[in-house]
Amino acid sequence: MNPPPSSPERRHPLITVLTGAGVSTDSGIPDFRGPNGLWTKNPGTEKLFDIDAYLGDPEVRHRSWLARRQNPAWGAEPNAAHRALVDLERRGHLRALVTQNIDRLHQKAGSSPELVLELHGNMVEAVCVSCGARSRTQDALARVDEGDADPRCLVCGGILKTATVMFGQALDPDVLNAAVEAAMDADAFVAVGTSLMVHPAAGLCDVAVRNGARLVIVNADPTPYDDRAAEVVREPIGEALPALLERLAP
Repeated sequence: MNPPPSSPERRHPLITVLTGAGVSTDSGIPDFRGPNGLWTKNPGTEKLFDIDAYLGDPEVRHRSWLARRQNPAWGAEPNAAHRALVDLERRGHLRALVTQNIDRLHQKAGSSPELVLELHGNMVEAVCVSCGARSRTQDALARVDEGDADPRCLVCGGILKTATVMFGQALDPDVLNAAVEAAMDADAFVAVGTSLMVHPAAGLCDVAVRNGARLVIVNADPTPYDDRAAEVVREPIGEALPALLERLAP
């Protein structure tokens, strides 16, 4: 049955989607805070993602590069959830895809790069904290494999890090502003595979609801925003998300 024509949101709804680590677990990439999460099993690992610890200790930098090299994301492939979001875009209903993930699996699945807003940056690129020069993370990892424990910027000699937003770093204001605008414009805001414990990403739910969007949360565990959601889905993301998006935007 077709939706009633009197409902403009049903005629051509625009959906903004916020994705977290749970979207990539079916691709073999562990999340952070779940029962089998990276930080749950090894709380000390969180230190590798702290900007002050990273900048102040060459040993932390070395361990961080080794952790990046071992990240299963390098060999991961998109899963059904990633593909469902590509399909949503192709149907003309995706306002923006805001992601906390750094694995670039959305783009690998076929999502348009201009619609993907990487709140926490990405692991594919490396950036110098001094001059801002960008390079490939794989090139830095090759230098680590060759014995350089703390590869430096080849332009200015500054400290090099992946182009991810670490704890203690501010988000890119342009990316954040674009995400806020996408939350304001949406008819529905779908938060998928995220604990909604990290701000300002979680606050996009508030922005969306204040501006009249229907908030839907798809996550295995409870979140602080469940009581504000119009719908909460606990089923596995790879199965639940394709059906949900088809229902919200047929």
